[in-house]
Amino acid sequence: MKIVLASDHGGFELKEAIKEHLIKKGYDINDIGVYDTKSVDYPDYGKKAALMVADKEADRGIIICGTGIGISIAANKVKGIRCALCTNEYMARMSRMHNNANMLALGGRVTGICLATAIIDVWLSTEFEGGRHENRVNKIMDIEISKEEEK
Repeated sequence: MKIVLASDHGGFELKEAIKEHLIKKGYDINDIGVYDTKSVDYPDYGKKAALMVADKEADRGIIICGTGIGISIAANKVKGIRCALCTNEYMARMSRMHNNANMLALGGRVTGICLATAIIDVWLSTEFEGGRHENRVNKIMDIEISKEEEK
């Protein structure tokens, strides 16, 4: 599985720990930045990672900012993305089983390394259930209709 990783300065340290964890587990990682703690704008990195997932350059994406909130909002603006901000393993499991989340957001300033890797392990190993959830996910994706299409 190919995973794109991205963060802003607030998520840099957690991203580095996650990258090491995923490489040890044998995942194909594409780290698109940042590479230090110099201040940057999280929407740039959330968008870049989301476009890679949407364009199928990566199977899934993991993105990190200080809280995970801003970068997840940015990623969810990209058509085809279902980015879930997860703070525990249950949320990670449900985001995959019921929502078929293709991106995971974490908060570098609010999530410790052990919890983050546990969340990621559950998220990456959980399959989408389909069934009744398929219709719901399709309804979510239908919301992406542009204003011109609504008319």
